[in-house]
Amino acid sequence: MPFPWLSTAILFPIGAALLIPFVPDKGDGKQVRWYALGVALTTFLVTVAAYLRGYDPADPGLQLVERVEWLPDLGLAWSVGADGISMPLILLTSFITSLACLAAWPVTFKPKLFYFLLLAMDGGQIAVFAVQDMLLFFLAWELELLPVYLLLAIWGGKKRQYAATKFILYTAGSSLFILLAGLAMAFYGGGAPSFEYTVLAAKDFGTGFQVLCYAALLIAFGVKLPVVPLHTWLPDAHGEATAPVHMLLAGILLKMGGYALLRFNVQLLPEAHAQFAPLLVILGVVNIIYAALTSFAQRNLKRKIAYSSISHMGFVLIGIGSFSALGTSGAMLQMISHGLIGASLFFLVGATYDRTHTLQLDEMGGVGQKMRKMFALWTVCSLASLALPGMSGFVSELMVFVGFATSEAYSLSFRIVIAVLAAIGVILTPIYLLSMLREIFFGKENPELASHTHLVDAEPREIYVISCLLVPIIGIGLYPRLVTDSYRAAIEALVDRESVALVKVGRAPVPAVMAAGAFGNLPPALLHAPALG
Repeated sequence: MPFPWLSTAILFPIGAALLIPFVPDKGDGKQVRWYALGVALTTFLVTVAAYLRGYDPADPGLQLVERVEWLPDLGLAWSVGADGISMPLILLTSFITSLACLAAWPVTFKPKLFYFLLLAMDGGQIAVFAVQDMLLFFLAWELELLPVYLLLAIWGGKKRQYAATKFILYTAGSSLFILLAGLAMAFYGGGAPSFEYTVLAAKDFGTGFQVLCYAALLIAFGVKLPVVPLHTWLPDAHGEATAPVHMLLAGILLKMGGYALLRFNVQLLPEAHAQFAPLLVILGVVNIIYAALTSFAQRNLKRKIAYSSISHMGFVLIGIGSFSALGTSGAMLQMISHGLIGASLFFLVGATYDRTHTLQLDEMGGVGQKMRKMFALWTVCSLASLALPGMSGFVSELMVFVGFATSEAYSLSFRIVIAVLAAIGVILTPIYLLSMLREIFFGKENPELASHTHLVDAEPREIYVISCLLVPIIGIGLYPRLVTDSYRAAIEALVDRESVALVKVGRAPVPAVMAAGAFGNLPPALLHAPALG
């Protein structure tokens, strides 16, 4: 019997979290933080071992499968597995959580509860990507909400209660759509209900039914991504969170929405996706431009970076709606890339706040001479965020651009308009990021801030955390196949499924139909089907 790698990665951090009350500690967190870091690193090593020993990147199917009947009367089973869509995000989750534990080193208020919540989130978020049962997915999705709420409500800033309440109302309320869609899909067609993805994927859902489920799931996952106008919880949450919570929000939480769109909306409801894809592309452009303009106007450092995250996630929406293997692969890479870059920027925000005790750009300035190492770290991470060539962000955004621009599922005029509008957002990004750097480090000097003696430069722990994030950021930028090969086969299989759906709904362009000979004898009417857009 093969070793249950994924079940271990899910249950080990949760079980270890339950033992935290028994960890000897004097109340300052110095002992429990080492325990939590050890657990997080062990979980990361388990996920790496799962990838190296049990995962074949060339296989587009489900791997590392573990299944145990749990509540058969309800059609519920403990079913976990991984494919190219989920395995990279499982690795990202355990990696970011390990660094978040190291970033939480200064936490001294209720440290046991803090690290308990971090480890519980680690297992819960891995479960979101690994489970293969929609009801189990809903439970894992809900499990993640409570730790984030408490981390915001207890350790947040002055408006922490407002931010935490807004977060739970948005995310918990939208989660009801997942439950309703999952129940509808499980009971569709009669017979014994089953929530397992493989069973749901084999069902012949009617197009109208798919559209209803797709709309419900788009709302639920759009809140988490987040999609404008369902995004307003995120700037408030980031505005009040601590550095490790920032890292989890930006590095992992937003990726849950993108993953779920690929897993459910695209894979399980492909015909509805053929109808909704243009809307996803338009929403992606709105995300890019609106959030970039809003970020430009923000004077609060945390909120500026939060809106920057929303803008970058717009490329994920465009890639998912591209009907292109290159574009969809770019969306997947953008999730991974932004997870790394977003975590690095928010960690630096927390480190800078610890020194300046302000988040207002107007109150910063002139600290570049006193914090030269910090300025260097900020500069490199900001260049990664603005998609400098040689960084992972450049590759992922370029893949989305080229993948969408060459997609034959849309008319040429639609592709040109979207590309031009998205390019505007790309131009805005370096403007607000570089102006942010200038204001923080070389703006007009604040006399009160300049007189403070606590403006120490970056510490070894902080340099180490950023270095751990920059290694994959630069590595992916220089050689993207380090990551893209891990999910290429799964993405190609997903796009093939999309192509079949385009043909079924009569929205496939001529080249796509001609390439679909394996789909059977196609009616002549489809040879003249209009392109999307």
